[in-house]
Amino acid sequence: MRILLFFILISVFFACNNAPSTIDLVKNKEKKIKPKIAETVYPSDMPPVYEQFDDLAHIFKQQSDTTYIINFWATWCKPCVEELPYFETLTKKYKNSPVKVILVSLDFKKQLVKKLLPFIKKHQLQSEVLVLTDPDANTWVDKVDPAWSGAIPVTLIYKQEQRAFYEEAFEDLAALEKVVEPFL
Repeated sequence: MRILLFFILISVFFACNNAPSTIDLVKNKEKKIKPKIAETVYPSDMPPVYEQFDDLAHIFKQQSDTTYIINFWATWCKPCVEELPYFETLTKKYKNSPVKVILVSLDFKKQLVKKLLPFIKKHQLQSEVLVLTDPDANTWVDKVDPAWSGAIPVTLIYKQEQRAFYEEAFEDLAALEKVVEPFL
């Protein structure tokens, strides 16, 4: 009788606490539930990948004597790819100056290893490349600049409180240098 009462109390305890019963545990074991992978593992030569804009936001708020030239681009964007050599020229030209060119790739997460990484290697990009895969652009585009429609290429140039925003592709190196010059 005591054993029966004991099993009844155990059953009530499990039912009240929503704990899995022995039957549920056996069913889950049969389903072979796989754990979710928390992060994507990228090759060691992949540029830093930011899955949320807020993790990258610090690059827009540096308060130093450095001029920051931040370009948003993607390998699938023809005007973006066409203007990349101009940014690369600036990187080389101002190598020993307080000027930092940052290329923020907006390539799709599923194409980073097969498309973006080979592109970077083929073109031997010397500018700092960062990757942003945050799919909810509507929540972060305004944080870069309220005037941004979301289209690329886009370039933000700033030095401390001085800022300029360009939602266009630069036609040539001279056009890019002309907008950078006031920040030097």
